Amino acid sequence: MSTATRFQRIRNELQKECEKAGRNPQDVLLLAVSKTVDTDQVAQAIEAGATAFGENRPDELLRKQAVFPQVQWHFIGNIQSRRIPDIVFAATLIHSVSKEAHLAKIDSAAEKLGKCQRLLLEVNVSGEESKSGFSPDEVEGVIERASGLSHIVIEGLMTMAPQGDKDAIIATFSGLERLRDTVQAQLQNKGVSCHLSALSMGMTEDWPYAVGFGTTIVRIGRAIFSDEFE
Repeated sequence: MSTATRFQRIRNELQKECEKAGRNPQDVLLLAVSKTVDTDQVAQAIEAGATAFGENRPDELLRKQAVFPQVQWHFIGNIQSRRIPDIVFAATLIHSVSKEAHLAKIDSAAEKLGKCQRLLLEVNVSGEESKSGFSPDEVEGVIERASGLSHIVIEGLMTMAPQGDKDAIIATFSGLERLRDTVQAQLQNKGVSCHLSALSMGMTEDWPYAVGFGTTIVRIGRAIFSDEFE
């Protein structure tokens, strides 16, 4: 099975899950996580209809964005301060902001490039020590303190669920949706401009659950690019 065929299969499955959940499939972006493949596979996915790709290393983000500037490039990996200018240069959306100090640095890099950087805050909803991200209790304060930065826009939240535990997956995804709604309402009550329209949650193993809890971006890598899913 080709990359194009696997992408089309996942896109069709996503449409069906959205319809089951009473959602418009156009409201959920299928992000093809291309971190394990080269440009030939990216080209096949684009031909099949992919419009957005995710990378977790700045060098690969820069390289592939230069080859395919016509599509969106999202950064989904760990952020190192010294690579922030490179990430901001190439990224349409940064999913993985997990340190408050990085917000001002992203704002500064975006200002130098004359852009407003779209980003998400990574939240460790499950509380696993192995996962990075803000705790749910930190999110409101971080957004409030960042409201004066004029070259970033915090569009929403991102999380990863524990693997292989259905109850934990559901608790994580439903928890992020509730957190988004609560934080947005509280900040608006304070007069802080806040429109958290994006939720990035759901990967190859668990994305159908995320659709039912309002995800707007599913991050799919192996199910598109690996032949183990034929």
